[in-house]
Amino acid sequence: MQKFTVHTGVAAPLLRPNVNTDVLVRIERMIHVPRGQLGPHCFEAWRYRPDGSEDPEFVLNRPPYRKATILIAGDNFGCGSSREHAPIAMGSASCKIVLAESFARIFFRNCVATGELYPCECVDRLCELLKTGDVISVDLDAATVTVANTGKTYKFKPLGDVRPVVDAGGLFNYARETGMIAAK
Repeated sequence: MQKFTVHTGVAAPLLRPNVNTDVLVRIERMIHVPRGQLGPHCFEAWRYRPDGSEDPEFVLNRPPYRKATILIAGDNFGCGSSREHAPIAMGSASCKIVLAESFARIFFRNCVATGELYPCECVDRLCELLKTGDVISVDLDAATVTVANTGKTYKFKPLGDVRPVVDAGGLFNYARETGMIAAK
């Protein structure tokens, strides 16, 4: 994970509530695909039609969002099974930040433990405030989202004590950096 304070990108709107970890990465992919190669399998059930062709209606298949690094999500993002592979697959698919109305607790913890994603819980309903294709800047220190073309700023809950763990790239890297465990 690359440390940053401000990250700018096109915000991909995935406006469905209760996005399940089973959708983020299917169980058979967790068994047969190496961690760093899970990206193409992220959202596989929604990304592809039964015949294997891309579904042009799925937001992450559309040109402005194909390699989106910021995902705007609804309520209860990451619910379902406890799969640390879910944030790993999202990180492997180039996502760095998920701005959601709320997160399933285990998914939030897996984001922190793996250091793959910054899980930022919105104060405002960004899915209603942002427009298609908006470029936003997420300031992790100030806990704000700024829309480039309007200058409007919205808040999210600060990451607090989990921020340095995600910055370090997960629990084990953080423990090494802080001397809790011996370096490799």
